[in-house]
Amino acid sequence: MAGDGMFLLLTVYDSKEEAKEDLDAVHDLYKAEALKTYDAAIVVKDEKGKINIDKYEKPTQAGALAGASVGAVLSILFPPSLLAFGAVGAATGGLIGHFWKGMSRGDVKELGEFLDDGEVALIVVAETNIEEATKKAIRKGTKQLAKEIKAESKEFAKDLEAAEKEWETQF
Repeated sequence: MAGDGMFLLLTVYDSKEEAKEDLDAVHDLYKAEALKTYDAAIVVKDEKGKINIDKYEKPTQAGALAGASVGAVLSILFPPSLLAFGAVGAATGGLIGHFWKGMSRGDVKELGEFLDDGEVALIVVAETNIEEATKKAIRKGTKQLAKEIKAESKEFAKDLEAAEKEWETQF
């Protein structure tokens, strides 16, 4: 990771199609090098309130941020009983610790409540200030919230590598 921070962007949508359009816009920003490595997923709440990952994207394995970041964020925001993608393993647990340390309790509560307001959301975790980079590109959502997550680069990269291997078995 280039610096000591990551950025989280959560956008709520009326439909999966709108979320997919904005996910495509995020990928276009990456291809144009306006974003560094990112991890993104469209998450959908089903009729029972379970959180499902509808579409998952990590464009490159070359950067430090690839893979399990979105899963770690979802694991912080929702109890395991609401996550339809399975139990979070020990390696991902180490990654979750970085997110817990990098966000205040108020941030976690705000993100969880924000996501509760919709049935479809796009979650993007990036090394780049995602809010600035996506200001004009992400336009379909009804609400958007951005947070900076402070993390120690070397330790995060080490835990991310372990979590990535574990996460790959689920997706």
